[in-house]
Amino acid sequence: MANITYVTSESVTEGHPDKICDQISDAILDSLFAQDPYSRVAVECLTTTGLVVVAGEVTTRGYADVQSIVRKTLKEIGYTNPQFGIDCEDAGVLVSIHGQSPDISQGVDKEGAGDQGMMYGYACNETPELMPLPIMLAHKLTRRLAEARKKGIVEGLGPDGKSQVSVEYHDNVPKRLSAVVIAQQHLDDISEENLKQQLREKVIEPVCGKWMDDKTQVHINATGKFVIGGPEGDSGVTGRKIIVDTYGGVGRHGGGAFSGKDPTKVDRSGAYAARYVAKNIIAAGLADKCEVQLSYAIGVAQPTSVNVDTFGTSKIPEAKIVELVKKHFKLTPRGIIEHLNLRRPIYRKVASYGHFGREDSDFTWEKTDLADTLRMEAGLSKPLKAEAKVIY
Repeated sequence: MANITYVTSESVTEGHPDKICDQISDAILDSLFAQDPYSRVAVECLTTTGLVVVAGEVTTRGYADVQSIVRKTLKEIGYTNPQFGIDCEDAGVLVSIHGQSPDISQGVDKEGAGDQGMMYGYACNETPELMPLPIMLAHKLTRRLAEARKKGIVEGLGPDGKSQVSVEYHDNVPKRLSAVVIAQQHLDDISEENLKQQLREKVIEPVCGKWMDDKTQVHINATGKFVIGGPEGDSGVTGRKIIVDTYGGVGRHGGGAFSGKDPTKVDRSGAYAARYVAKNIIAAGLADKCEVQLSYAIGVAQPTSVNVDTFGTSKIPEAKIVELVKKHFKLTPRGIIEHLNLRRPIYRKVASYGHFGREDSDFTWEKTDLADTLRMEAGLSKPLKAEAKVIY
């Protein structure tokens, strides 16, 4: 009899309060990187009803017009209507940014890590993106919600929204969706029943239909309505959606957020490198699942540890995989930044819908360019492209 387990993951739209803050923080980073690719940036954001507060530390030869960046970001997200609690024209914007601590700078200047900490990367062969199925479906739902709003596929939608899916696994293989949850902001004069029907027909079924059956629970705006949303409904803070940003609760997380940080901060670059390593291991066919942990000490270039966990699915000993990782991957902060070309203004667009499993050539940590090398040196057969066990 099959061993049945469940994995649940969630995603949020770009209009979610926390995601507003992530995008503003990364838009500021992009603006500075466009002028000075050696900018040191650590910018946080908070938003509530009608207000955005930006604070942090920056060392740069460039200049960021924070007021304009905030308003442009709100406009692009879709906060142009005061009915949704904040709008790009009238929002208050407060800014408090100062220089980076010289105590931190001296360590980074010597090519060391900008902080201590541990970072995790994960990959598996459940999907073509080599990501867990639950988080990929959750992101597809929120992307579809945003598309339905922007293109008028469903009328009267607001920028704020969330999705959640529960996947039933049989012997570690995904089989069906046991539950789908949607929370979508809308105008007050929209019929809730009509909205639920449209969201099911035009959002849920196109994305999840093949995984659903007559026993799948579907919950749409389960409180009855969702009119008060965005920063008016909940305050938002940069870095508060770290599980949405990564693997949806599959695998571990070191606790460090990404957005608003330049890549000398290993919270960001180390996590990208760990994903890069894990994905290449899976693409090489060395395992079915892989979690990579890296750890760093402030001011020290080499990682203090490198660990690989394949959850019993590896084709060669894990110790051998670690040897291959240390041989072929540059894991110092400088090595990561240079190999993955991270000093570019690419971060605003990765601040929503997950940092991993994305098909965009700018996201270099998704490359599998070392998979063939790993496979050959592992002593396996000729190079073989990883095939997903599940195609959706």
